[in-house]
Amino acid sequence: MKRQYVVALLLAASLLACRKVPYYNLFVPFATPDADPAQTTNVPGKVATAPEVQPPPAIDHSAQVIVLGYHRFVDKVRHPDTEITTAEFEAQMQALKNNGIAVISMEDFLAWRHETKSIPPRSALLTIDDGYNVAYQVAWPILRKFGYPFTLFVYTDYIRGGPKAGGGSLTWEQLEELRDAGVTIQSHTVSHADLRRKKGGPAEQSYEDWLQNELQGSKSMLETRLGIKVTALALPYGLANDRVRQAAIEAGYEMLFTVNGQKICFGTPMEALGRYMVQADQPKLFATATTFAGGDSDARAAATIAPTSLHPLPAEDALIADTEPLIQADLTALGPIDPGSVSVRLSGTGQVAAQFNPKTGVVTYQASALMPNKYTVILAATSEGRKIETRWSFTVESPGGAPSEIATGPRR
Repeated sequence: MKRQYVVALLLAASLLACRKVPYYNLFVPFATPDADPAQTTNVPGKVATAPEVQPPPAIDHSAQVIVLGYHRFVDKVRHPDTEITTAEFEAQMQALKNNGIAVISMEDFLAWRHETKSIPPRSALLTIDDGYNVAYQVAWPILRKFGYPFTLFVYTDYIRGGPKAGGGSLTWEQLEELRDAGVTIQSHTVSHADLRRKKGGPAEQSYEDWLQNELQGSKSMLETRLGIKVTALALPYGLANDRVRQAAIEAGYEMLFTVNGQKICFGTPMEALGRYMVQADQPKLFATATTFAGGDSDARAAATIAPTSLHPLPAEDALIADTEPLIQADLTALGPIDPGSVSVRLSGTGQVAAQFNPKTGVVTYQASALMPNKYTVILAATSEGRKIETRWSFTVESPGGAPSEIATGPRR
């Protein structure tokens, strides 16, 4: 019996020696052909498989976005410049669905511009301004029914408890509930004032300090009270100049929204994102906004470009003594320009004989004999079939440096 046991041990040892199996494999099961590689990477001698690298998403750079802006929803319109009936609002939301226009969130839009996410070819952003509680009581139930995301642009002085609040104001508790439900909440400044000039605040406060508070104060309060990140600003009345836009960027805003209706393309400047403000006294505006094919007949459908990117001369809001200034803009940032489409208009004069150099992309006009006054330049062009428009203002001072009584531009 002992002899047979010894023989068996010797036979096993010889087999192991022939297969050259390390001693530690006596305690580890061999992987079967259908074993999960992830479960066998601890087997000595096995090379771990690297995780599969996902390719970056394909971004549709040809997509277009419309931004619809609303204020108040009522049963009977009394203020047609800010109101729309509840029935009309719901019908418009149904029309978006019927026309195959995808409603995206502000986060989707920003991700598209950052090229981390694509969006449908025809998309819409829904925004509601100021902070009226009808956004919570009326609009939200309708938008929930359609499953549409939306953004609230609130100015903090109007939130319940603020110095401009009233019975129709949203409360912080309602904003928290909206936030928790996925609604995006962004800034409409502190007091909803024209940011181009100081209005309100302590008398001794400088314009720069006041502007900083309007921009940073609102952003900080919303972020602190709601625990959110504020990246977008709806400019009050859609008004801004180069200083306001620069201050907003310095305050941490990535997107500045105006009230100039336009189809937003991938290349539309982030500091000049136009919105179609839907209200009772503009009955055709919704139809204009939602007509993607064939372009818009409404002049506001032209993409409005911030003059900052065009380095205009004279600069926006400049005070100059020269009555024969060179008016100039660099259009190279707009892409290929149709030379025959470039036009320049000067307030008080009409269209002028401007010269466009296709090689340099610069358009110039030599003005002459301008009287002391404020002037607005309106420049339009077409790039790859898309109409583009920008405008800026400057003021010619009276002799001696004092502004004329008829010059309306503020001194800076």
